[in-house]
Amino acid sequence: MTETTDEQTNQTGTDEGVEEAVEPEIVEEELDELEQLRSERDEHLDQLLRSRAEFLNFKRRTDQERFALRELVGRDVLSQFLPIVDDFERALGALPDAERANSWVSGMEMIQNKLNVILDRAGVKKVDALNKPFDPKEHEAVASEPGTAGSHVVEVYQSGYRIGDSLLRPAMVKTGDPVENDSSFSA
Repeated sequence: MTETTDEQTNQTGTDEGVEEAVEPEIVEEELDELEQLRSERDEHLDQLLRSRAEFLNFKRRTDQERFALRELVGRDVLSQFLPIVDDFERALGALPDAERANSWVSGMEMIQNKLNVILDRAGVKKVDALNKPFDPKEHEAVASEPGTAGSHVVEVYQSGYRIGDSLLRPAMVKTGDPVENDSSFSA
């Protein structure tokens, strides 16, 4: 029995030596495979993050384009209302006083008020031009008083309009010297 035990010990000792010799190779292969899997994982994660960033940029860009298009269409539609508003202002401004009591005049005024409310709700405001310094960004000079520097607006032929910070239409104006307020004159 002693021989068997020695043989078993030798076999066991030999087996342990083989396991020790095989183990570093297996561990090396598993570490290489693990490193390759980690590399693939990192590559896929990077692709996922890039795709997500591209999608978010695409979404932001399309939202901005949609907003800009909506604003552009709104500006276009609103600017088509402006000649109608001008016509109502001229028609009601040229009415003789004797006609102001007619019911059709009050109907015209009501229509004009509705148009003004629509423009106001849309954020459209008149450009305040009369007696202001001439600004070519907001005013279109179509006439000027002879012998003047033309530095101020002295008459408005057609109102200008803005929506927010954007100019829908410049005011058509006549330029001249600033109107002087004579405070020394007393009644």
